[in-house]
Amino acid sequence: MRLTALLPLLAAVPLFALPVPAAAAGGCFDPAAPLTVEEQRLTASLPAGGPAVGPELVRLAGLDPLVAEVKHDLCAARTPRRAERVVTRAGDRLWRTAVDRAQGRRPDLGTLDRFDDRPLYWARLQLSSAIRQWMPASASQRTSLLTAFDRGSRGLDDVRFPLGKTRRVLVSGFDPFQLDGPGITISNPAGASALQLDGRVLDTPSGPAVAQAVSFPVVWGYFDQGIVEAAYGTALRDRARRPDVVLTISQGRPGRFDVERWAGAWRGGFPDNNNASVTGGVPPAAGWPQPDVQFIETTLPYARMLEVPGAYPVNFNQAFCVWPDSAHPGAGTPVCRSDAPAPGEIAASGGGGNYLSNESMFRANRVRLGLGLSSVAGGHLHTPVLGQPTGLTDAAFEARRQAIATQVIALTSAAAGGPGPAVALRETESPRPAVNSLPGTVLPG
Repeated sequence: MRLTALLPLLAAVPLFALPVPAAAAGGCFDPAAPLTVEEQRLTASLPAGGPAVGPELVRLAGLDPLVAEVKHDLCAARTPRRAERVVTRAGDRLWRTAVDRAQGRRPDLGTLDRFDDRPLYWARLQLSSAIRQWMPASASQRTSLLTAFDRGSRGLDDVRFPLGKTRRVLVSGFDPFQLDGPGITISNPAGASALQLDGRVLDTPSGPAVAQAVSFPVVWGYFDQGIVEAAYGTALRDRARRPDVVLTISQGRPGRFDVERWAGAWRGGFPDNNNASVTGGVPPAAGWPQPDVQFIETTLPYARMLEVPGAYPVNFNQAFCVWPDSAHPGAGTPVCRSDAPAPGEIAASGGGGNYLSNESMFRANRVRLGLGLSSVAGGHLHTPVLGQPTGLTDAAFEARRQAIATQVIALTSAAAGGPGPAVALRETESPRPAVNSLPGTVLPG
């Protein structure tokens, strides 16, 4: 799908104030052109020293020749029109190569664990920084090039469901986040799971289901520009190939999976990957039908999902939080419960927190409801926290990530199998700790 609505979004991401040396030598790159905060991290090394982490992970995964080739082709392009062909093809190629590598179809690519999502993230940044510093383009042309590349490298142009009666499920993962300082080696098991799921045929209780996947940035500005609605809404508008299930996935709490019952319309202000912070209600996305609601409840077959075996327990999280005075959202200490929101209450947090994971569930399902598709199941899955490796990677770190991704595949198969059996809702843990335990959740008091 072509997501032209996202054209301006890369112009809006925050830039670091000072220039950084260009990622590639040669007269076609301007080292004075500023890079984003994310792109600045390409030079970051481990605290103990050694090579820059991002480029080294790209090298170990065997993606550095692809990056070098795209930079060479970009230098040779000379005109924005030719460059657009180069970067569009590069984005699509990077995504497909990452998926093929993750699913074992490219054993020739490097020595790094194939379940590792980080090489895709860092290779994308290497190429986006080169595009940002490519000299022949004007500011508007550069924005167009960046958008075309980013869209393809996240799988957003690659969502192709088959015709026929086969069931379909559209899932989304996320980039790594919290990368400052010692966090530079962080991986995101949700992004790793998306790479494992893209194009996979799942065995479900209702027969085979085809999964398609995309990967979202951890950047508020992309969400403001409607990247979630463009991904899910475009697929949902396709009557002939409409997904039966929409499932957003992100990293959540230590030691367990959570199927989230509620998504809330509030942003808690935790900094994103560009160190930008936003607090307030979740804004609408232009051009999409969206109901004005504060909470959206999952319609996933959670009872079936809770029965999926694996390395980690699966929990149905019913927590949510509201502001104590609906006339003054953002003031006071949120009230957290695990029953159901009352009419007129203003969301302070969904069960999935108040960061971009909660917002991905809210936006995907808000557009689903706006399109009148109540028969399409929708909801959010939080994976266990992966933790960090010793050094660049280690065997225990890789084993945890593979176990999480393998269980995500099984949980997605359960979600894609059609409506599950009814189950009585039961009391859960204290709701406020359940919400506060999520990365990025900011509740006062």
